[in-house]
Amino acid sequence: MAEERKKPIAIITIGMAGAGKSTFVQRINSYLHSQDPPKTPYILNLDPAVTHVPFEANIDIRDTVNYSEVMKQYNLGPNGGILTSLNLFTTKFDQVLELVDKRVDTVDYVILDTPGQIEIFTWSASGAIITDAVASSLSTVVAYIIDTPRTSAPATFMSNMLYACSILYKTKLPFILVFNKTDVQSHQFALDWMHDFEEFQAALAEHGGTRDAEGEPTYMNSLMHSMSLVLDEFYKHLTAVGVSSMSGDGIKEFFDAVEASRETYETDYLPELARARATREKKLQDAKDESMNKLLRDLTMDRAKNPGGALSDRWDPNAEEDDDDDNDDEDIIDRTEEAWPGQYIDVTRAQRHPEERINWPRPG
Repeated sequence: MAEERKKPIAIITIGMAGAGKSTFVQRINSYLHSQDPPKTPYILNLDPAVTHVPFEANIDIRDTVNYSEVMKQYNLGPNGGILTSLNLFTTKFDQVLELVDKRVDTVDYVILDTPGQIEIFTWSASGAIITDAVASSLSTVVAYIIDTPRTSAPATFMSNMLYACSILYKTKLPFILVFNKTDVQSHQFALDWMHDFEEFQAALAEHGGTRDAEGEPTYMNSLMHSMSLVLDEFYKHLTAVGVSSMSGDGIKEFFDAVEASRETYETDYLPELARARATREKKLQDAKDESMNKLLRDLTMDRAKNPGGALSDRWDPNAEEDDDDDNDDEDIIDRTEEAWPGQYIDVTRAQRHPEERINWPRPG
């Protein structure tokens, strides 16, 4: 009997702007295509403002949402435009999941490239909806991309770790720290800081500006010292790999970590998801029962006061019903089926594609 095929793993790439997420996605895409036999991934681009991506996305948010028009219609700046575009796209994410579901038997990995606005995954509803929706149907891992050369200072390193900690506890998914650009600087210093508390304290002491004019530790120095104590336990539950998106070094180790995360997903995340779903369904059922009981009590009181009123309150089968649905919404496009004629939107021209029929509602 043939072995049952495993479901694909979803890789959600998250990181600061400029950390190299799109280049990293291009590199892992190239790596998967180079395997024997090739493992063609299913890629989603969720960055509405990018003018060019170095890979062929199967689903591209830019085919559905015009970032420039969103900025104009809602009077937003660049960051607000990206956040609102993703919020609008999330309203159609059920279509995305349907298209992904059609490919689960033919692909091994589903890869999501996200914008550099990291607040999407720390407090925005769209980030939570995307991660929860994907993780509820596929084994999912978060790849947090870090710009290694820019995190060599203790303060920036600590900032990245705090963001990583926030996203980990927000998503509760298997988490991999990906130290990118190791061809420029090795990530060994970061591993030393994570695994040896004294190493980070020594680096903190050597860093300039750690003491004030009276020789006392500065506020920032004391804060980072305290935070390093807090995060020491956090580091024990993280997997860290160093990669170079330019040369391809470390990509195999990254996929080894991704495959290892499947067990963590099944043993830790799925039971938690089942408990949360059961709690949510129980609350919903309790609310329905309470609403129904209240309705029955009201009907009983109303019939007691007005016995003949129920006879006049009957449904007219000849009454016309308005079943017209709004079918003007733009559907999600799967590039695997048919290439979009205007593959990328030039946001510098602020023009719509002639075939686009998007009319987003004005707020309030």
